[in-house]
Amino acid sequence: MTIDPERLGSALDDARTQIAEAAVRSGRPADAVQLVLAGKYVGPDAVPALLAAGVSVVGENRLQDLLAKRAVPGAEDLVFDFIGSLQRRKVRDVLAAVRLIHSVDRISVLEEVGARADGPVRVLLQVNIAGEPTKQGFIPDELDGALAAAGVAGVKIGGLMALPPFAEDPEASRPWFERVRLLRNALALKWGNEHDLRDLSMGTSQDFIVAVEAGATIVRVGRGIVDQGRMEP
Repeated sequence: MTIDPERLGSALDDARTQIAEAAVRSGRPADAVQLVLAGKYVGPDAVPALLAAGVSVVGENRLQDLLAKRAVPGAEDLVFDFIGSLQRRKVRDVLAAVRLIHSVDRISVLEEVGARADGPVRVLLQVNIAGEPTKQGFIPDELDGALAAAGVAGVKIGGLMALPPFAEDPEASRPWFERVRLLRNALALKWGNEHDLRDLSMGTSQDFIVAVEAGATIVRVGRGIVDQGRMEP
């Protein structure tokens, strides 16, 4: 189904209002949290509708999708992030196309980022907060080593990204989000002179309100918003 810019814009406005209210409940300014629209739910043909709906940042999981959307006329008015699993051989192309990589999950990728960057670069570390064997990311005990390796590679770590174990009830994610925030806070005390660690990218369409209340600075919303923006058949 085609994206209706008016319907999508309305859904985004509702989500931004909920995010602002949740940020205030967490003791922060209403504008403390950024919404990133997950682009995997729309194709390049939707770029004009995204722009008309007021989308500002799109997060892509795959390099080919990212490049296809960036090639659409007008896409220069969008900012792109990379939120999917990043292969070492694609690091150079991704770096040239995005503002921020949310999903650095291995030291080898950190080292490649440092080797391929043309200047200072800032990324987020993906943390597997529950130690799930089916998920990628550093387990908490590995993060000190990753931060040390990033410093050697000349890469600035701007924070953490996490996906909690799936649960139907958003409240079930709250303890995991809080653990990520506390982990980030502890790392910031230790590594604050070398890395800024200010961002927490966590929360999706299902649980982004809980994530903001727990301290998220970036939420990645996708199908739950995009489906509201599709035209009726």
